[in-house]
Amino acid sequence: MGSGFLLCQSVTNLELLLSTGYNERMKSFFALLLVSTLLLAGCGDKKTNQPAATNAASSGNSVLTAPVDYLDAVARSKITAEKTIDTVSLNNAIQMFRVEQGRNPKSLDELVTEKVIPRIPAAPYGMKIVYDATNGTVKVVKE
Repeated sequence: MGSGFLLCQSVTNLELLLSTGYNERMKSFFALLLVSTLLLAGCGDKKTNQPAATNAASSGNSVLTAPVDYLDAVARSKITAEKTIDTVSLNNAIQMFRVEQGRNPKSLDELVTEKVIPRIPAAPYGMKIVYDATNGTVKVVKE
């Protein structure tokens, strides 16, 4: 609808106001005032104030993508938990080896041969376990 059409309609409504009784004019006036207010409110600049995303990897803040976002967050949490558990268990095994042998193991395989752990845990998909023999620390990093 163009502004010219609305102006003509407003003039027509104003003429209607003048030709009817007082109560009818008041009702029409308030109806015209309401329509004008809604029209003016709808013509303003549309600024969307969206909150900053708390999760940078999120695919969107939509109800439609919520299940996908949730499953993605669960998968990332699982990988993080696996990395933490593997790292903690290997660091504990290295500390036990250090107490028993008085040195850090030369490799993670030495933990298995000395029967400190039954096997080296598998790294999560797309990751690898990196062992630093000089410091005796284990990290899980991307391949």
